[in-house]
Amino acid sequence: MFAFEAAAFNTGAAIAASFFRFFGDAMRLSTKGRYAVMAMTDLARHGLEDRAVCLSDIAARQEISLAYLEQLFARLRRAGLVTSVRGPGGGYQLARALADTNIADIVLAVDEPLHATRCSEQTGARAGKGCMAGGERCLTHNLWDALGRQIEGFLAGVSLEDVVERRIGAAPRPPAGAASHRAEALA
Repeated sequence: MFAFEAAAFNTGAAIAASFFRFFGDAMRLSTKGRYAVMAMTDLARHGLEDRAVCLSDIAARQEISLAYLEQLFARLRRAGLVTSVRGPGGGYQLARALADTNIADIVLAVDEPLHATRCSEQTGARAGKGCMAGGERCLTHNLWDALGRQIEGFLAGVSLEDVVERRIGAAPRPPAGAASHRAEALA
């Protein structure tokens, strides 16, 4: 990775981490998405030399229910991210190179939406309409929609290889007084 790419990557990571730190549970990725990324990372680390990895081994190492992993891997297989190997020594293998598998693909494969607006959650007769009672979009829709695109873009820019090689750095702490400046701005 070139220096300017690394700087942009670290800046994006810092922005995302700062957002999640300030907004907490309001923007939490569900268990489904987190477990899928954990399991794929485990598969990448233990599936060396084209060796299939048994789901029960992943379940034990990652402390995830085997039944839940089976559901997730069925979706990952349908999305073309893993292949199954039957018979003795069977299990799962990655279908793509680590560098060619991004985190957004994994999260989206298990039907985890990467949207930050309530509007995107509407179904049925309200699909495509805003989150307000009359069907219009709320005043902050564009803000949350842009944030959702940033999150998806960030995750699309992180490969499974980046995660396995631990190239995702810890986010820097906000500058001293940042919280008080934010509180003053909101007052």
